Amino acid sequence: MFVQPPTVKENIQADPTDRLIDITIDDYQFSVKPGTTILEAARQIGVFIPTLCNHPDLPPQGSCRMCVVEVKGEAALQAACEYRIEKPTWVATNSQRVVHARSEIIDLLFGKHDGFIDHSTCPRNETCELQALAKFGTSPYHYWCAGPVKPADQSSYSIVRDPRKCILCFRCVRTCQEIQGVNCLDVLGFGADTRIGTFMEVPMADAVCINCGQCIEHCPTAALQVKDSTAEVLELIREGQKHVVIQTAPAPRAAIGECFGAQPGKAFTLELNSGLRKLGFDKIFDTTFSADLTIIEEGTELLKRLYKALVKKDKSVALPMFTSCSPGWVKFLEHFYPEFIPNLSSAKSPQQMFGAVIKTYYAQKTGIDSQDIVTVAMMPCTAKKFECNRPEMKDSGLQDVDFALTTNEIAAMLKNQGIDLNNIEPSDFDDPFGGSTGSGVIFGSTGGVMESALRTVLELVTGEEVEKLFNHADIHEVRGFDGVKKAEVTIKKTGDVPEFLKGVMESFAWAKGVTLKVAVVHGTGNARKVLDNIRSGGEFADCHFIEFMACPGGCLGGGGQPIPTTPEIRKARAAAIYSEDTKSAIRKSYENPSVMTLYKDFLTDGPGGSQSHTLLHTEYTKREK
Repeated sequence: MFVQPPTVKENIQADPTDRLIDITIDDYQFSVKPGTTILEAARQIGVFIPTLCNHPDLPPQGSCRMCVVEVKGEAALQAACEYRIEKPTWVATNSQRVVHARSEIIDLLFGKHDGFIDHSTCPRNETCELQALAKFGTSPYHYWCAGPVKPADQSSYSIVRDPRKCILCFRCVRTCQEIQGVNCLDVLGFGADTRIGTFMEVPMADAVCINCGQCIEHCPTAALQVKDSTAEVLELIREGQKHVVIQTAPAPRAAIGECFGAQPGKAFTLELNSGLRKLGFDKIFDTTFSADLTIIEEGTELLKRLYKALVKKDKSVALPMFTSCSPGWVKFLEHFYPEFIPNLSSAKSPQQMFGAVIKTYYAQKTGIDSQDIVTVAMMPCTAKKFECNRPEMKDSGLQDVDFALTTNEIAAMLKNQGIDLNNIEPSDFDDPFGGSTGSGVIFGSTGGVMESALRTVLELVTGEEVEKLFNHADIHEVRGFDGVKKAEVTIKKTGDVPEFLKGVMESFAWAKGVTLKVAVVHGTGNARKVLDNIRSGGEFADCHFIEFMACPGGCLGGGGQPIPTTPEIRKARAAAIYSEDTKSAIRKSYENPSVMTLYKDFLTDGPGGSQSHTLLHTEYTKREK
């Protein structure tokens, strides 16, 4: 039985030069390109077909069967996400047969999932896709679980895996394997014993996991969730014995509004500051400060490597140099391509640099004992939780960053205290780290680190404003969401070495005529392709500097960001980030006055000096000394 479709305001217009095929969905007739799936066609005209295993980042699989529809001429119901239109097709999305099957499927899925009984306290309450589809079942409130299951695995610093909430949609496995190329998760067992697990079913902490959290972002339920640290942080604030400070990164600020009903693309930077003060944090700092610091240290390291390789002909210098601010990417390299560890920049990530600076420079400046300071970082990234607990991240003499909280964790803290970012007066960041630049802001998007580095390095080396090379200092060649991007720029003239870099080298004359070759890569699946290319002596082996980010879209698509995260949402968040960059009074890292004050008053031997190496770099720096 085919029923009347919803009203559609306008017909779908297609390129008349394309071959089109007629399709009828619920008696609404239109045309689509060959190969279009029924699900895609239905979405074009606003017809809703429920689905769980389908995700815009992943190819269709049809494992959950929620999207079954009736196709005229087919004996069995068909999965709309997989059925491709190759001939004139008639489809019913809500016939009696479809409605009955859909109800049976949702009830069976709830039979696998015992988390609905605690939905009010579930971390995915209101964003759980299974919960949203409960209305299609006959009895959505199930208080039982089909068969024995293992308890939640909480061994990882970053990710909790709860098999009790798994509905076997396989999105986590496909994300880990097809997008990230990590293969930590897999489908185990057969038939009724089918389950998701790690190799040999070892705990997540012992598995080859890079902690990127993309499995969390793509899981429709709470079978995968962030390891929550909010209770510990709130307890420290309430006790009042410690000086609790927090740094906030740009990507969470561009996304947290989504947790409060705002459309993607609206940043809540200053409103968030006020919200965090209401929570009781003593100071709120801007991570863009340490992003600028990272650019100066990383840029200095790049210049040193290029000088040694191009002038001194030192063949031991590892080129191309890789960025090191994405902890998921660093862990990926350590697991799968350890021979390229020397190529990693020795510079720590902005999170870790800031932690070390707070517990040394800030402690001295304020007269607060560093043991009485608790450093919290608000990050878009679940791997940041792992990073801050790495044993080498204690160059301040203590753990440099005590807690990394994701965007979702901070949003939950605010909501639990009744703080709505839509109804709060904005306020600024605290000194002495209040100054920021547009370069620090764009770190949150893929290509942002590279663009920031090029703005500073090119301007310092040439002695000319980078706006003369790129209109408004916008380097579009490294922007966008292509998985891999390449760019080249030839240095046609050189200027004098600025005073603060005099300890690095005496002259930039050697760089005249050099064509700097760079690349940008996001998603570790793409990283694998580029590293294999370098390993075989391909085109990327000739690059000098490559930015790698573990997550699709960079930090703004991180595993701790609001759910859902789709290609369109990542683009909207990027637009918010670049808008802040455009509005910034200062757009180059080396012009950040707070950073320059740090070098003048504390890191007095300048970028790349012994003090900087001690606090701001990892053990990999020994290869470059």
